[in-house]
Amino acid sequence: MSMLKTPQQITLMREAGRVVANALRAVKEHAAVGVSLKELDDVAAAVMSDAGARPAFLDYHPRWASVPFPGVICASVNDAVVHGIPNGYALEDGDLLSVDCGAFLEGWCGDAAISFIVGEGDPLDQELIDATDAALARGIEAARVGNKMGDLAYAIGGEARRAGYGLLADHGGHGIGRTMHAEPPVPNIGRPGRGMKLEEGLVIAIEPMLILGGKDDYYHDEDEWTLRSANGRRAAHSEHTVAITADGPMILTLP
Repeated sequence: MSMLKTPQQITLMREAGRVVANALRAVKEHAAVGVSLKELDDVAAAVMSDAGARPAFLDYHPRWASVPFPGVICASVNDAVVHGIPNGYALEDGDLLSVDCGAFLEGWCGDAAISFIVGEGDPLDQELIDATDAALARGIEAARVGNKMGDLAYAIGGEARRAGYGLLADHGGHGIGRTMHAEPPVPNIGRPGRGMKLEEGLVIAIEPMLILGGKDDYYHDEDEWTLRSANGRRAAHSEHTVAITADGPMILTLP
């Protein structure tokens, strides 16, 4: 199957991405001290249901997982980097929450993530979130026809690494379309001028995951899904689904 999408297919993916963006916006608006992660999951589920979309994460069962994912969103708190399960945990003042969300609409997938602080937070945490958002923006800017995947990866990770942040080992972005995870892999660390050439019609999920303290290592939580930073420091995750077009990168996961 070709990795490249037609303009008409990208238009359909834009609608799936809009659902994801609206779900993330609703989750952020609802998040507050005392609200449980499960309540936020229900908020995202309602947005998708109203839009006629299907959650991409719920019951997702890759080969490496012993159990399917039980939530509509991934809700990762503090030292949880990604894949946090939306359970009964009640948010506390100062928590750093990363929310990842995916949805299928008319057979096409959108995938995006945001990170934010609940209540009053540590300035270092906000700097981490800002650095993660900036890394995503640099990656999107590099998602242009004629660039190499290494150019995009270096744009994401080079400055973040120089600023002293860790980048989650063994994880990065991915191709996306009829399935949530597809070719090609989109690394967050790379060398300029290396890797596959970026072509018009390629649609990818770009997702930097930064960790305080400069370490990349992680471990699996007891739930077998949540990845936590090995150094116990906080992490942030930011993601958009992006189409590479003749006119430049097109972000598909906006409201």
